[in-house]
Amino acid sequence: MLALGAALAYGVADFLGGAVARRSTALRALVWCVPVGLLVVLASALVTGGSAAPAPIAVGFGAGIAGGAGLITFYRALARGPMSVVAPVSALAAAVLPVGVGLLRGERLDAAVLLGVLLCLVAIGLVSMEDATDREAAAPGTPRWRRLPDSGPLMAGLSGILFGVFFVLLGTAGDGAGLWPVVGARLGNIAVIGAALLVTARLRGDIGPPVSGRVMIGLALLSGTLDAGANGLYFLAVQHGMLSLAAVLTSLYPAVTVLLARAAYSERLRGVQRVGMAVAVAGVALVTVG
Repeated sequence: MLALGAALAYGVADFLGGAVARRSTALRALVWCVPVGLLVVLASALVTGGSAAPAPIAVGFGAGIAGGAGLITFYRALARGPMSVVAPVSALAAAVLPVGVGLLRGERLDAAVLLGVLLCLVAIGLVSMEDATDREAAAPGTPRWRRLPDSGPLMAGLSGILFGVFFVLLGTAGDGAGLWPVVGARLGNIAVIGAALLVTARLRGDIGPPVSGRVMIGLALLSGTLDAGANGLYFLAVQHGMLSLAAVLTSLYPAVTVLLARAAYSERLRGVQRVGMAVAVAGVALVTVG
């Protein structure tokens, strides 16, 4: 239940954050999202108690570095491609790494779970397939080799790998520390985003249009609050169960993002991408049942 709660919170947070990033930029959106998330987890850590030992906080900080880089990449992917493609690719990539680490740590997974992981890998390839004419229309006259590194699905896959590192590191932060490792993770997020702001401002002189208007600012703050809550729920889930299963269940969040994107933007999937989504559902179901 904790992992599924994290999936719900992540799904809504990603949709709201992506909506803000489309009106502004990923960095501008995260400037609002991450600090409010730090306040949320800091207050929660103070209320719930636990030992604020340096080691668990340091591990959490390392997880936050990976997670912060993943957030920047993910929000940029949301601004480059449809949410109904970006979110599943990122989530499936994020689910595979913790499963592998869990196996190396001695977690026992049956044949159904291993088959589910294989199906997830196949689904990533299918869902990532964009129509060539759509790519040409999106950036006419731009060489394909220059468009590819900035494509939505490819950046989504990179963000998923970074999120997988986040899941693994936060899951190893140790018990008895309360939510303080999550506080460390949010501090790591802020460090990465601060560095990205400095680099972007130095290279470009501008970080894009600011997040303006009560609605957009409110959505950004709500996104940050939900994302921080999801971090806490995942951390509690992995402390009470296996890393591999907690990470995969948490990675169900694209279902929420896709439903919201279809309702708000009327996004549609191509035939091969629909097959990929079906394979993804089958893969995640096998992992969950196993």
